[in-house]
Amino acid sequence: MSLQETHVFQAEIKQLLDIVIHSLYTEKEIFIRELISNAADAIEKVRFQQAGGTEVRSPSLPLKISVTTDDAAKTITIADTGVGMTKKELIDNLGTIARSGSKEFMQKLGEAKAEQRLDLIGQFGVGFYSAFMVAEKVDVYTCSSKADEPAWHWSSTGAGSFDIVETEGLDRGTRIVVHLRDEQKEYATKARVEEILRRYSNFVPFPIELNGETTNKVQALWAKSKSEIKDEEYNEFYQFVSHDYQPPAYRLHFNADAPLSIKALLFTPQTSLERMGLTRAENEVSLYCRKVLIQPKAKNLFPEWLRFLKGVVDCEDLPLNISRETMQDSALLAKLNQVLTARYIKMLDEEAKKDVEKYSKFYSEFSHCLKEGVVRDDKNREALGKLLRFESSATEPGKTTSLADYVSRMGSDQTEIYALLASSREAAEGNPNYEVFRERKIEVLFMYEHHDEFVMEHLRTFDGKKLTFAEKADLALDEPVKKEDAKELDADQTRALTNFIKETLGERVGEVRASKRLVDSPAVVAESDPGMTSSMRRIMKAMNREARSFASSPHLEINPRHPLIVQLYAVRQQDAALAGKVSEQLFDNALIAAGLLEDPRLMLQRLNVLLTRVIGGEVKEEAPAPSASDAKPEADGGASVFDEPAATEAVDATEVPVTVVKDA
Repeated sequence: MSLQETHVFQAEIKQLLDIVIHSLYTEKEIFIRELISNAADAIEKVRFQQAGGTEVRSPSLPLKISVTTDDAAKTITIADTGVGMTKKELIDNLGTIARSGSKEFMQKLGEAKAEQRLDLIGQFGVGFYSAFMVAEKVDVYTCSSKADEPAWHWSSTGAGSFDIVETEGLDRGTRIVVHLRDEQKEYATKARVEEILRRYSNFVPFPIELNGETTNKVQALWAKSKSEIKDEEYNEFYQFVSHDYQPPAYRLHFNADAPLSIKALLFTPQTSLERMGLTRAENEVSLYCRKVLIQPKAKNLFPEWLRFLKGVVDCEDLPLNISRETMQDSALLAKLNQVLTARYIKMLDEEAKKDVEKYSKFYSEFSHCLKEGVVRDDKNREALGKLLRFESSATEPGKTTSLADYVSRMGSDQTEIYALLASSREAAEGNPNYEVFRERKIEVLFMYEHHDEFVMEHLRTFDGKKLTFAEKADLALDEPVKKEDAKELDADQTRALTNFIKETLGERVGEVRASKRLVDSPAVVAESDPGMTSSMRRIMKAMNREARSFASSPHLEINPRHPLIVQLYAVRQQDAALAGKVSEQLFDNALIAAGLLEDPRLMLQRLNVLLTRVIGGEVKEEAPAPSASDAKPEADGGASVFDEPAATEAVDATEVPVTVVKDA
């Protein structure tokens, strides 16, 4: 047996130890993960040797990692039955940073055939030094897999030198004994160590025994072939990573070799807690590198709109910093994000075509996330457009259609996809903006959520077809067919009436003109701002934010064929005062339908006067109520377009004969 030798750490190692102990790791518990990872590396190496036909010491020795805690002695011991080290390897690996056994081993692997490469290769000799964050002394006992090599004992306090002496009674592998400082004695307790092992090393591909009990019983399913895994195993794994008692709605298990080496197992829950109003979902996809946890709930792994996903991504190509806690290459992370997101979108598109009803259930829960993606994710916007679903005039109530299906039904002369914003199907079908489409048998998508306008404005086109809101549509069609025996104002009469209404309403209205889109309704409000719709105006008001056209007045379009308009022309010649009140009421009805009437008190007073005259009562004029415009506007509340608006919703168009359209 040789005498004890004392060696001085390489200068770089002294610097490394100082960095490790004082600033490298944010959590001291990481040292257990690092030592476990190194142990797994060592076992993988000896398994590689055996697979390659190399003779190793004790070939029947079980491949496993043993962890032992002793709170009385304040020690934690981590042992493996791996490749072990010779004296030279011990000095090189634990005394210098210029050479690392694993780094050299990886170089050899680069020369090996693809089928011989290992699944797990760490960097022993770097993470090892993390033990000195908590240790007053570290002992390493090791015996090489080479049959003729003796065993060795390495020991150091991390103060600048280490001792090496030959020892006996060891079998193949390495045992590291960490003598803990008093303030770090928690790591000598079974409960604390078990918690750390389950968090970071649960999927290490070799058994990990803690004080004789196996802790890593959950398999790393993402590393197995899909043909080897049962549905029950997938569901159990989903419950493990999500704590959800329901099975997942969808799962995506895929491997990729290019442009990155990725193994991923992703789950989509059945229920969105956000839809229930309970909480905002947080990303629950953990990032692994060769089955070792790198970052739980990894940030930037997926875009924010995919925050409902749960599961695991394992990437062998990650360039980690020395602590394995953060990634150095943000460009590579962005690439990983792009690959994963595109693959998940592709899966949803395939599932939507495979099972329409199942996808409809998913969409009812998570459509707000997909729409958020359309607004915020310009890289995936076009692909996300394929996943959107809406009711339409061509579907049964409650059934939806895709934009692709809409396009497939378009006439040869139709160049635009038309959509109508409404609070319900009934409101949409009763909306004056829909009348000309119904008359001409042109399909219209019905959109019921307040942020759908933002979604369509960002999507802009689909399959080369422009997305256009019905109230903005310039259809370039003939006027609707006249009803038999219906009276109609001629051009001069219409001009006279529009001038009268304009004089009556004054600055409350922009232009007053005849409409070519109305069939059954008497009048409709048209936005004076070409970049605004009534829905957008309501949302902006609900968010207490200024819109460009808030100071401008909307236009009013009248239907010269409607009996109310025809009769209003006649009343104007007989009783101008009454015609004036009817004109004001007609305009307010339009504002109500558009959700733009801010203060109804003056309108209600006028309506009472009109009703009194209808039943022949005596009319007593009342002083006008103060206008809402006199009130001081509130400060910006900083709301999001994906939050429910606080302002009063628009009245259904079925309840009044007017609504809003876009000025063409």
